[in-house]
Amino acid sequence: MEYRSLPHGGEKIGVLGLGTGSIWANTDAEIEKIIAAAIDEGINFFDLCAGAANVYAPFGRAIAQKREKVLFQLHLGAVYNSKGEYGWSRDLREIERTYRRELQTLGTDYADFGFLHCVDEEEDFEEIAASGLLDFARKEKEAGRLRHLGFSSHTPSVAMKVLDNVEVDMMMFSINPAYDLEQGDELAVGSNAERARLFRRCEMQGVGISVMKPFFAGKLLDEAASPFGVALTQSQCIQYALDRPGVLTVVPGVRNSDDLGILLKYFDAADAEKDYSLIGSFTPAAARGNCVYCDHCRPCPMGLDIGLINKYYDLALAGDKVAAGHYDKLSKKAGDCIGCGHCDRRCPFKVPQSRRMQEIAAYFGR
Repeated sequence: MEYRSLPHGGEKIGVLGLGTGSIWANTDAEIEKIIAAAIDEGINFFDLCAGAANVYAPFGRAIAQKREKVLFQLHLGAVYNSKGEYGWSRDLREIERTYRRELQTLGTDYADFGFLHCVDEEEDFEEIAASGLLDFARKEKEAGRLRHLGFSSHTPSVAMKVLDNVEVDMMMFSINPAYDLEQGDELAVGSNAERARLFRRCEMQGVGISVMKPFFAGKLLDEAASPFGVALTQSQCIQYALDRPGVLTVVPGVRNSDDLGILLKYFDAADAEKDYSLIGSFTPAAARGNCVYCDHCRPCPMGLDIGLINKYYDLALAGDKVAAGHYDKLSKKAGDCIGCGHCDRRCPFKVPQSRRMQEIAAYFGR
């Protein structure tokens, strides 16, 4: 395992971490076994935006005798209903109850990182400030119950606003070759140039980056689904993310022990196997028919963020339980589309977006 230092604090963070969005479907014993095995292999950084609440108890048991070796990030805004199903909230009382319960279930009196959850739109940041959540997080940090303050986002412009207004030590952001696909123009949520500026700013300000969605919800590993028309390897995607400025760790999720074993093969891969330079040779035709969230379709007359809507839909189809919650909080949803065709005419990859909005609205039930 290679370790990188958190600029503000100096903690050593393994370049390969682990997400818990998909591990929930296992038994408690199996979840504990997977986490313990990951720690034994040198993984010391975990994202606890779990797909379901049942992850916390076995995770706590797995780290009980190794707490000082483990770093994890809790998300202030990720909540769970009475059935343990993931949800999303900006209600301070609900968030505080969830946070206290998580710490108690984990068997610890502090979290290494407290993340303002999913700050994707301007309204998100305004709600966080107005609800008192930001003040609460700062007080918890002052009390030592949150060692570091951070946030997660999918949107460069909004992430920049957070950096303008909040002193944070860590940012969670989605990075993979599909999001940065560029053929004379930027092909991502926000422009490629915006993303590059964001990462460079984090590096300059000493804000570490933990990477989510390194495999594009698995689509980059599937020739039929990849916007490049060929499958990439996990090692290529991990290396791609680790080479971005400011990145400390990549935190892909695993479903089971087999997935963990495949993930750990990154450390045995030769440099040639991690080389992702082939992505520079693809043409726009390789991505036609696939929405790559480039935002060329903007502006939408109804104010839809078509790129984000597509992203959350694709992630949900790939089995990401968290994505539905992210979609649900968007101020404008697919059902608000009026079918004017503006986006269809502007899409450089010939995606029938207006028809796709109907499909997405039907899928999410609204």
